[in-house]
Amino acid sequence: MPGYERYLPILLLVGSNIFMTFAWYGHLKYRSVPILTVIVVSWGIAFFEYMLMVPANRIGAAVYSAPQLKGMQEVITLLVFAGFSTWYLGQPLKWNHWAGFALIVVAAWLIFLE
Repeated sequence: MPGYERYLPILLLVGSNIFMTFAWYGHLKYRSVPILTVIVVSWGIAFFEYMLMVPANRIGAAVYSAPQLKGMQEVITLLVFAGFSTWYLGQPLKWNHWAGFALIVVAAWLIFLE
């Protein structure tokens, strides 16, 4: 499939970030669970994040620079987190969160300028 190096990394990064967000923030819904249990479960979830993140970067490096991959990763992270915070945690983002995220998106856009 020609051009998969351009789009497959994006799909893999989205999947990776879903796992990452659950690993890092999913436990906030279950505050009574002991912290050691949370750490072990989060580490197990993060394994699947790495199973997608590492190939995303390896494949994406054929088309994107490392800074571009990182900038893309940050924007995807923010979008996934915004949905997660709203729908899973029940904590919708406020205007100042969106404004801060927008500044990060602008920074990522600057990374792609030649």
